[in-house]
Amino acid sequence: MRVDLNADVGESFGPYTIGDDTGVLRSVTSASIAAGFHGGDPSVLRRTVRLARDNGVGVGAHPSFPDRDGFGRRDMRVARGELEDLVLYQVAAVAGVAAAEGVRLQHVKPHGALYNMAARDADLADAVAGAVAAFDRSLILCAPPGSALAQAAAARGLQVAREGFADRAYRPDGTLVPRTQPGAVIASVEDVVTRAIQMIVDRSVVSADGISIPIEVDTICVHGDTPGAAALAAWLRAGLQSAGVDVRSLRS
Repeated sequence: MRVDLNADVGESFGPYTIGDDTGVLRSVTSASIAAGFHGGDPSVLRRTVRLARDNGVGVGAHPSFPDRDGFGRRDMRVARGELEDLVLYQVAAVAGVAAAEGVRLQHVKPHGALYNMAARDADLADAVAGAVAAFDRSLILCAPPGSALAQAAAARGLQVAREGFADRAYRPDGTLVPRTQPGAVIASVEDVVTRAIQMIVDRSVVSADGISIPIEVDTICVHGDTPGAAALAAWLRAGLQSAGVDVRSLRS
């Protein structure tokens, strides 16, 4: 059994600090780094790439809608061609900075509303996958299992990393409970670790209404802006390893 542990990082900008990237990157195996559209700035981007490199963590791009005020978590209507260009721009930015630091980009993981909308909408999904394929077909695209985004990536010949969220509640259809609803985010570290182990060992997760649903994941996400994310990442890695799960980056 094997799984990647990824975190969304590099989301601080200017005088604003978001998350504990230094702490989180000690425990995860892959890092999805913001490119400046929902968070991050050029200096934060370069610093985060260096942190990931020095911790042996795989580097990925974390593109978003251009929505810094809403932290990329508000739905936006963007024309298909424009969205492809926006994603390509952000992937290229992270890849360029990574190359300057001697690091090859490993993956792409859309952020927030872009991720959720592309998971449902085939046109948006194809725009995201098209941007990734246009830049580098060897990149891995992170997507929810069975989603429109996963299907679009496969259609473009991209490798897909099916992503699970141990700290989020699931609906019976396998989609996430929206953050706007009570109980959408699971706060108990013990529960999060237990759910992560269940996802990998039992290939299932218990939905918000108590139904066990099948799930196949290659990577589990830790949100870098979650309070206590560094400790949660450490507990997750230790818990998975104690259950006999090999925790390693997507590329390895």
